[in-house]
Amino acid sequence: MSMFCYQCQEAAKGVGCQLKGVCGKNEEVAKLQDLLIYSLKGISEVVVKGKLQAKELKEVNHEVVKSLFITITNANFDEAAIEKQIKKILYLRNELKKKVSGVEFDDAAEFETADKASMLGKALKIGVLATENEDVRSLRELITYGIKGMAAYAHHALNLGKENFDIYEFIYEGLAATLNDNLSVDELVALTLKTGKLGVATMALLDEANTLKYGNPEITSVNIGVGTKPGILISGHDLTDLEQLLEQTKGTGVDVYTHGEMLPAHYYPFFKNYENFVGNYGGSWWKQTEEFEAFNGPILFTTNCIVPAKSEEVRARIFTTGAAGYPGCTHIEADNEGRKDFTAIIEMAKKSKAPEEIETGSIVGGFAHAQVFALADKVIDAVKSGAIKKFFVMAGCDGRMKSREYYTEFAEKLPNDTVILTAGCAKYRYNKLPLGDIGGIPRVLDAGQCNDSYSLAVIALKLKEVFGLDDVNKLPIAYNIAWYEQKAVIVLLALLYLGVKNIHLGPTLPVFLSPNVAKVLVETFGIAGIGTVEDDIKLFMA
Repeated sequence: MSMFCYQCQEAAKGVGCQLKGVCGKNEEVAKLQDLLIYSLKGISEVVVKGKLQAKELKEVNHEVVKSLFITITNANFDEAAIEKQIKKILYLRNELKKKVSGVEFDDAAEFETADKASMLGKALKIGVLATENEDVRSLRELITYGIKGMAAYAHHALNLGKENFDIYEFIYEGLAATLNDNLSVDELVALTLKTGKLGVATMALLDEANTLKYGNPEITSVNIGVGTKPGILISGHDLTDLEQLLEQTKGTGVDVYTHGEMLPAHYYPFFKNYENFVGNYGGSWWKQTEEFEAFNGPILFTTNCIVPAKSEEVRARIFTTGAAGYPGCTHIEADNEGRKDFTAIIEMAKKSKAPEEIETGSIVGGFAHAQVFALADKVIDAVKSGAIKKFFVMAGCDGRMKSREYYTEFAEKLPNDTVILTAGCAKYRYNKLPLGDIGGIPRVLDAGQCNDSYSLAVIALKLKEVFGLDDVNKLPIAYNIAWYEQKAVIVLLALLYLGVKNIHLGPTLPVFLSPNVAKVLVETFGIAGIGTVEDDIKLFMA
């Protein structure tokens, strides 16, 4: 075993990646990511035991959430960038320790970066398997992965000028707790639910940041064809990067297309003001190896969902920014004001051929909570009349496994009096299917990115209020959610905190859940896996 990682749904053999990540990261990247997480636990211990206040730790807060984001699946494969971030965190840790001299630390992630080899030699000793008790390990990792997802959303909100110091305080509390051998399993379970509570707060913060800046998403038909001009393809999740790219490409003769999780940007009124914002290209993140070949122009990754490019020609066209990174690809940093210079991307685009057309038509989305509330009377009447028998929340992630065809088949075979509520890239399994509508209400209501799963929770809570119910689980809503990486973990924990039960999770349950921890989730919250499409539909509709 040269590495160990089981944080995503594609963990090798349903156990964990031990030689190379299925995501594409090599053992050195995996070890450096483990060391980065360990250093974050150390700085958290200093903050917690030193009783430091997050509101006084501006630079530290920002570097911690960025560091957590770097370690999310498919975000950063750049060894040099991760090593640099470790050194930065250790420097900040040591500066904080000077402020709290006299305080004793049990661990504080005590290692230094004397040389890379000695660092890597320590990696397996501090990684996932360093916790011997299987249940404690499981809960520690569940909390850590939830915090990673939380940090990603906090990072996006921060880029829009919004932050909540309670979120930073919890990140320090949660990470420091994973070093505390005195905590019981019950205390770790309680901390897991608190992770969900702060996950709700983080997604609410990002929702506020997005809508204040860009307006409330509205029903929008998005072009999936291509124009005749050269283009730039922007992937990931960060809307501030898109805004700056669109502003810098105005009048250049270059079109901008979204890819993957950036699709929902089209739903915001703000972005409709850009004439060169022409549509969405391709589908889910895992198809990028073939779709990028056909796009011809440069690609900008603003966050995770990078798949290592097979060809050097494509890799030369990939740019990264923010927490994303890949060796050999140009990385664009922001200046002290948060501005980024995308000139190199624009100049490359001008010399590129127009994108090759891979499909035509359009897809409809924009059903975040404000838009659904505007349609509330229509939706409520459809439920009361029996025109809509049930809503299916099918939010979450997409992935490469053939077993994920289940979700396409599930959507196709759902009764015609049901409606799918979705968010995240899981939608690409069915958002281009001709599923029709119910009295003008589309049978697929796309709320947006994975973080917009918050919208689906808000919609459910509003429906509970409208129908005068005392329990959100009495609504005609079923949850059949696909997951892949750590942002899905925080969404799941947020739903559990809000009291949602009987969530079915697939295509496989997380392997980082020990049998005992899985049993607690099953018995307390009704968490379950998936079966056959026919059996599951029968179960959900009963």
